[in-house]
Amino acid sequence: MNKNIEWFKEARYGMMIHWGLYSLLAGEYKGKSAGNYAEWIQSRLQIPNAEYEKLTSIFNPIYFDAREIVALAKNCGMQYLVVTTKHHDGFAMYHSLVDSYNIYDATPFHRDVIAEFASACDSAGLKFGVYYSQDLDWHEPNGGGYTANDVESAGTTWDNSWDFVQHDKDFSQCFHDKILPQIKEIMTNYGEIATAWFDVPMTLNLEQSQEIYDVVKSLQPNCLINSRLGNGKYDYVSLGDNEIPARKNEAKDVDYNALGGFKPSPNGLYETAATMNDSWGFSYRDQNWKSPTEIHQSKNHLNHLGINYLLNVGLDGLGRVPVPAAEILREEVRI
Repeated sequence: MNKNIEWFKEARYGMMIHWGLYSLLAGEYKGKSAGNYAEWIQSRLQIPNAEYEKLTSIFNPIYFDAREIVALAKNCGMQYLVVTTKHHDGFAMYHSLVDSYNIYDATPFHRDVIAEFASACDSAGLKFGVYYSQDLDWHEPNGGGYTANDVESAGTTWDNSWDFVQHDKDFSQCFHDKILPQIKEIMTNYGEIATAWFDVPMTLNLEQSQEIYDVVKSLQPNCLINSRLGNGKYDYVSLGDNEIPARKNEAKDVDYNALGGFKPSPNGLYETAATMNDSWGFSYRDQNWKSPTEIHQSKNHLNHLGINYLLNVGLDGLGRVPVPAAEILREEVRI
């Protein structure tokens, strides 16, 4: 039996971290706003890769301290972290040998922050999980999402349709040359990975979801995989973003690629990922913070239903937890 199943049931509370090049823009570009989701700014404002890549030259988060962030999570009662290793913009937050578009090779920071988070979690006794965008990749001509552009997104399109307009796209190329090899790297180089948090399955077919599932299990047998891998290949159910259901529902005849709602859970495991304000990535203008009481009530309600509460923090461009976020988390513990 997977040793992490019982742990996950008891974990109840974790911290998600969104952090990347988008954190430097902080929700604004050339006098325009990214809207509610700062991490979608490249798509929302159609920033060309040639322009967006310039951010790598100034990404030097000198105040980043993984141990300090992990200590905050632990002191606030959180049992695990889930950290973005690559978001939809295609920029890896670890030292990838597959693609030099990463924080170690492409920036003056020249550090592997995923390694630092993994080490800090191990030292503090917290479980470590990773987020990886396994479908969308705006840095790649053949990145996914192009089959679903009739569906509303937080940006302009799901794929990069501004750089790669006249292009007969083939997701299988991106999948085999970048996505699957990077997943193998992550599952090999960072010790025990407790959870794998995949996202927005818009393009993957059943065989591709199965291949990712099998690769993760071969390298990390106890890693729990979330339902957003797609096509019904998962160990636990991710509910919709900020989804706080009134009650548990018995799922029947579900769309396994839907981002929200209940699905059958093979191990009885559920999780809601939620923001502390509106955006997942750091945004200057987003000061719509949830109160400590609201977070406390949501956590208790979800936990009562047997659903873990994965609460997001968007680090800023210098690698810091925003002061309001830290204050709210510390205040919630005292309620």
